[in-house]
Amino acid sequence: MTFAESPVVTFEVDHEGDPHDLVYTLGGAEARASLVPGSILDTSTLDCFAGKVTSVHDHVSEVCDPRCLNPQTGPFYIEGAEPGDTLAVHFAKIEPRNTFGFSTSVPLFGSLTATGFTAMLHQPLPEMTWRYDLDLEARTVRYEARESEAFYTLPLDPMHGTVGVAPALNEARSSLTPGDWGGNMDTPEMRVGTTCFLGVNVEGALFSFGDGHARQGEGETCGVAVETAMDSVLVIDLIKGGPRTAWPRLENDRDIMTTGSTRPLEDAFRISQVEMVHWVSELTGLSMMDAYQFVTQAVESPIANVVDTNYTVVAKMKKAYIPGCNPMGGIHERLKQLGAAYLASLT
Repeated sequence: MTFAESPVVTFEVDHEGDPHDLVYTLGGAEARASLVPGSILDTSTLDCFAGKVTSVHDHVSEVCDPRCLNPQTGPFYIEGAEPGDTLAVHFAKIEPRNTFGFSTSVPLFGSLTATGFTAMLHQPLPEMTWRYDLDLEARTVRYEARESEAFYTLPLDPMHGTVGVAPALNEARSSLTPGDWGGNMDTPEMRVGTTCFLGVNVEGALFSFGDGHARQGEGETCGVAVETAMDSVLVIDLIKGGPRTAWPRLENDRDIMTTGSTRPLEDAFRISQVEMVHWVSELTGLSMMDAYQFVTQAVESPIANVVDTNYTVVAKMKKAYIPGCNPMGGIHERLKQLGAAYLASLT
């Protein structure tokens, strides 16, 4: 399919509407629109607070309904998608909609405090909110301390924390949770230029995404990145049949990546590594044991999050290490070109 043949779907999101009208699960919600494979989706997402945090004086526990956190754009019904297929989602644009973002500490949430999973006798850490100013021309994020006179400048690095499809078995899972359906993986690798591959579990896939971050450190230590609304362009296609994509895979121009999401952290690591061993074996023809040895010496293992309901770990392999490989039939390069052509047509 060429750019001229690609349907362009503009999906409007109500950024001023009632948060209770939004979708907060993967699965369990009716599709908001249908897309044919090869479509270019031009849309937006709200921040994880549904716009309710507007100043450093706002506390999540006071201004947000706990049932209305991490709203999703979608779900989208992908025509022709059936269980066993693989959905390919390429991010051509992820751009902050505003010139600000917010991060917070949240009681009983974060990797360095007591949580509902790790019960402790001590009181929760103080609830605080930080505002970040985004310079979209200079491509920077300005951090300003709350309890001292200090500020620092970091690179703008927009990404989406939640990208997924409906889980298997007709389950509905909170958009705060990652798993083999994708969901709230919170990996900074989900940035412009990345293609995400998701195994389809239900008819139509029911794809959703959201949770824009102006930037996020690996691990998302306090549990909240620089949260902001996004304007995004995605190219969406479908790989029919073929080997099952058991866990989300990612590809950019330099790397192939696999993910694992569960608790404890070491099991999330193991899932991502097992998936990488299988993928390298598939791409190279190496036996499982040979691929196991090769991956051991070549892989990188960035931690995506250690705060969500499940933790997420990424296994990352440079494509230069396995020259001549053709991941997922070369669809990443094709979708990248479609996305670039669409963006060029807007200028």
